[in-house]
Amino acid sequence: QVQLVESGGGLVQTWGSLRLSCAASGRTSSIFTMAWFRPAPGKEREFVATSSRSGTTYYADSVKGRFTISRDNAKNTVYLQMNSLKPEDTALFYCAAREAAWGNYNYWGQGTQVTVSS
Repeated sequence: QVQLVESGGGLVQTWGSLRLSCAASGRTSSIFTMAWFRPAPGKEREFVATSSRSGTTYYADSVKGRFTISRDNAKNTVYLQMNSLKPEDTALFYCAAREAAWGNYNYWGQGTQVTVSS
């Protein structure tokens, strides 16, 4: 099993920045992909950004150029640097991990709240 714990959320003004962290523990050697999600209208959660063990990254169109995902495999931690935040970015951000390059995510954190004030 793998446990994920997010941190770094908070209240920030429009165009401000925040850095989220997600620390993994347990059977971390099994993790291949780590990602960030957030709720979206009509969906349970929408993909924000993902990072493979080799460092390959993907981003949702809505955050490209503003958010950067990075990963420290030695610390079993993934980060999400969020710049130029907008009120519509307000959400509970979830960290997720899976043991393959594709497919469903096996593990989820409890979430960290990001609130962007206008």
